[in-house]
Amino acid sequence: MTILEAVLLTVITASTPLLLAAIGELVAERSGVLNLGVEGMMIMGAVCAFTAAVITGNGLVGVVAGATAGLVMAFVFAVLAVSLATNQVATGLALTLFGIGVSGMIGENYVGVARNPLPQLHVPVLSDLPLVGQVVFGQDGLVYLSFALVVGVTWFLNRTRAGLTLRAVGDNHHSAHSLGLPVVRVRYLAVLFGGLCAGMAGAYLSLSYTPMWMKEMTAGRGWIALALVVFASWMPGRALIGAYLFGAITILQFHAQGAGLGIPSQFMTALPYVATIVVLVIISRERTRARANTPLCLGTPFVPER
Repeated sequence: MTILEAVLLTVITASTPLLLAAIGELVAERSGVLNLGVEGMMIMGAVCAFTAAVITGNGLVGVVAGATAGLVMAFVFAVLAVSLATNQVATGLALTLFGIGVSGMIGENYVGVARNPLPQLHVPVLSDLPLVGQVVFGQDGLVYLSFALVVGVTWFLNRTRAGLTLRAVGDNHHSAHSLGLPVVRVRYLAVLFGGLCAGMAGAYLSLSYTPMWMKEMTAGRGWIALALVVFASWMPGRALIGAYLFGAITILQFHAQGAGLGIPSQFMTALPYVATIVVLVIISRERTRARANTPLCLGTPFVPER
């Protein structure tokens, strides 16, 4: 039971940043905006969160700083891709390269510096229960926030007028504009929400998952989050399942190496990314699944007809 508890705890910590980033990107894509800069927003969130937490000694300040960094990066992307109607793919890739470069410069003096992880919830009696205690009642606030976001985004998209507006903009921005819907404003808010979530995902990496700063510590998780959105068919509940599936695959490499199975470490390290490619290939072959819930204007810049 102790081994099972340890496995579950590590799977949760590995899955949380994927879930946070995927939920934010899912909302952005449902508005019709494809932001490939998730990796850049995550890495900037990670470095800003860690430096702020070290300077102030307060983890909450670090989380706020990480979320703010993600917001700023998302705002830059929105100005270029939404207001100026630049190519969204090229803009997102540029944002990622920019984030990786700037984060290395900001965190240069903090490489290898360690700090205590974010405080975890402790409920008397409940947190001391075997297996369930630490897994359910012993996580930090960002883990519970990730679950709350899944529920909140599901309710928002399916039960609110604003969610219907968001989906209408993503499916046909010209028709939405002709009906008087604020297409640009909706896309700005969706992109900013995605940046906020990506920044918090980066903050979780540097403040909880591995409470220290390392260059390029996101290690491609932003790209996996992008793949998760497609895997989930743009549905928050499926994103939750996908994030924990990929998190479990990530953790598998460490337990397989610890068990001495003789599998090359390079293969185990590449396993999460191999799984991502396999999933995308399978989905692309199933045209009905690939088209389900796909925003019809995804990646198409909106230019109002004059």
